[in-house]
Amino acid sequence: MKVIDKDNLGRLLQILKEKGYDLIGPALKDNAVIYTEINGIDDLPVGWTDEQDAGKYRLKKRKDNALFGYVNSPQSWKRFLFPPRLKLWEAGKKGKSLDIKPALFKTSKLAFIGVRSCELSAIFIQDKVFNNGPFSDSYYNNIRQNCFIVSVNCTTAGKNCFCISMKTGPKAKRGFDISLTEVISEKEHYFTLETGSKKGEEIIKALDLKDANEGEISQAERAVQNAETKMGKQMDTADIKELFYNNLESPQWNEVASRCLTCTNCTMVCPTCFCFTIEDVTDLRGEYASRMRRWDSCFALDYSKVAGGNFRTSPKARYRQWITHKLASWIDQFGTSGCVGCGRCITWCPVGIDITEEVKKLRGNKKT
Repeated sequence: MKVIDKDNLGRLLQILKEKGYDLIGPALKDNAVIYTEINGIDDLPVGWTDEQDAGKYRLKKRKDNALFGYVNSPQSWKRFLFPPRLKLWEAGKKGKSLDIKPALFKTSKLAFIGVRSCELSAIFIQDKVFNNGPFSDSYYNNIRQNCFIVSVNCTTAGKNCFCISMKTGPKAKRGFDISLTEVISEKEHYFTLETGSKKGEEIIKALDLKDANEGEISQAERAVQNAETKMGKQMDTADIKELFYNNLESPQWNEVASRCLTCTNCTMVCPTCFCFTIEDVTDLRGEYASRMRRWDSCFALDYSKVAGGNFRTSPKARYRQWITHKLASWIDQFGTSGCVGCGRCITWCPVGIDITEEVKKLRGNKKT
């Protein structure tokens, strides 16, 4: 384990740029911490944090100059691997024939800066979705294979965090190229650094970093333990798949449906949801056409529309489908839960529906 200061961290980001990576990291925009292209550490949300609760989000100044002192962004990294809109092909008339051209995908190398452990777990889950044997998504995998990931372990937890329950954090254990833990005291501000790949080891060779001593390692461990002990939420995941499968007609579904707006917010901010639809667009003269893939949601009424009708017309049916897939049938489909405990769906639900509370209520009303 190494120690890296702010100046060398800035140099590390510049080395990544010199290696041809576009830097994607947290920055302040529209009164939120968002993930966007950055030039260096000066673009990071220095000295800012976010306060989150059910249906609430706001920025607040910290009492220090932490670079990664926020909980998480309303966005997730999936927007760069699985973009909200993607052109698949376009076609135009060429004389009496039709000229069809596949879309030319951007193949930039991306360096993700500041990936939380729960978000890294979400990327692993989407790997199962988009790199699924014969059903592999070429766009996703091209970007994914060229990613460089700098994870940042959590040293504080938000009111809606429950990664401990989902065993996805707060410390990243695999899948990163470089992992950082930010340590701030009255006299010191530094990061402990671990490498998790040959790419990570190669990048730090150009930096003159010293080995972390026992005191520095201990401080970093205590900082992560602070997040572990201050999780705002928890979820009992024991036999959770059976809980949902055995309670498809629970009265709890009617209660939550009376509050749910089916606005799709929870699926849009979720780092693992992957519903999409296909749109074919033509011009008025019929000389040009294109096919687009865009994000969709199982909360949208038209999503379950098939020949002959719609099989999920009620908010009750759509909410039940979402949470049952997320916490139960996802396990059958991909061998893992679809939830990583990031709490975004709680924060960005306009009426503050809490997925952890819904599981508790279902257990209270459960049929065995």
